[in-house]
Formats: sequence, structure tokens, C-alpha cells
Amino acid sequence: MNTKILAAVAAAAVMGLSGCANMDRQTAGTVGGAVVGGVVGDALLGGPLGTVGGAAAGAYIGNQATKPDRRR
Repeated sequence: MNTKILAAVAAAAVMGLSGCANMDRQTAGTVGGAVVGGVVGDALLGGPLGTVGGAAAGAYIGNQATKPDRRR
């Protein structure tokens, strides 16, 4: 797949998630990370394993990055 097409799909998915009013910040981060990770995994590794692996890694990173600070 063309890299420009992958970048456009990832950008559209992330922008589409920003319109979900009933989604909390951590859920949006998890879903957005999964979408971007899946696209990047497919572009770098290719095949279903790269896509699923990238989506799983992206979801974890997106979830952890938006986790509320519990140290207060």
C-alpha cells in the first residue's frame, strides 16, 4: 500500500475519533493508538501479524499515555 494512503487513513481515523463526545480521554487514546499502530504495523511489517501486533502495541501505548495521574 502507498505510504501517503496509509498516512491519510491514519489522520482521518484520529480526526474522526475527536468527534466522539461520549468517549472519555483514555478510551479515545486507546482506540486512536490502535488505529495508528495498526497502520504503522502494516506499513513496516506487512501482513495480518504486523497489523494486529501494531494495533495491540498502539492501543497499549495510547491507553497508558492518557491514563489519569493517580499520585495526587
